[in-house]
Amino acid sequence: MGADVAISGLRLLAEPHKGRRAAAPPPAAHAIVELSHRIHAGMITYPGLPGPQIAAHVSREASGPAYAPGTTFQIDRITMVANTGTYLDTPYHRFADGDDLAAVPAERFADLPGVVVRLTDYPGPAIGPELLAPYDVAGRAVLVHTGWDRHFGTVTYGPGGHPYLTRAAVDHLVTAGAVLVGIDSINVDDTTDGARPAHTGLLAAGVTLVEHLTNLGALPVTGFRFHAAPAPVAGMGTFPIRAYAVLGA
Repeated sequence: MGADVAISGLRLLAEPHKGRRAAAPPPAAHAIVELSHRIHAGMITYPGLPGPQIAAHVSREASGPAYAPGTTFQIDRITMVANTGTYLDTPYHRFADGDDLAAVPAERFADLPGVVVRLTDYPGPAIGPELLAPYDVAGRAVLVHTGWDRHFGTVTYGPGGHPYLTRAAVDHLVTAGAVLVGIDSINVDDTTDGARPAHTGLLAAGVTLVEHLTNLGALPVTGFRFHAAPAPVAGMGTFPIRAYAVLGA
């Protein structure tokens, strides 16, 4: 408001931000983040369901005589229930007339823009619509990060006390236009509710569902594309997937 002011002897010092919200270094362009649990013989995904059995159908030793010296092949066999590891649910899983794995178009589970709903500090277990409201979910794969995957393979991971979506949360996701919903918990539903409102509401609307995700903490809230492609098996509603995200895509 007065005359010009001259400042002398000024030095500019660069100093790292010391607050809690210091920005993490940006991820490498198009880096891939794994989001699936590893499948191995005997593993238990959901208590009460048998673990997979993996064995050779044709061993390397048995295949040797059919080929040139030193050339062998291994053909393996796996026996497992569809709900093993990290898997995708299609409408047929819940509804007899719903689209199965072969009928659901790939656009419902592959190359989707993703958003992570970060709830690791939420005491839960019920996740209501008020926790989802701040996020733009239209046309996206909505991945609910609860941190429950840290219990995978333990008694604690089993049904009871796990994070789940309420009926109102599901109504919000469907109305807001989510394409796929994933969670790093044992079940998207409260397993004490036999009506399974989350499965029912999402799959009735054609929203595909991924359960038993892991490593969601490695993802940003947005800025990635999500892939969860199963084998296109006719007459089945659920199948294990290699879920992953491509950052910066």
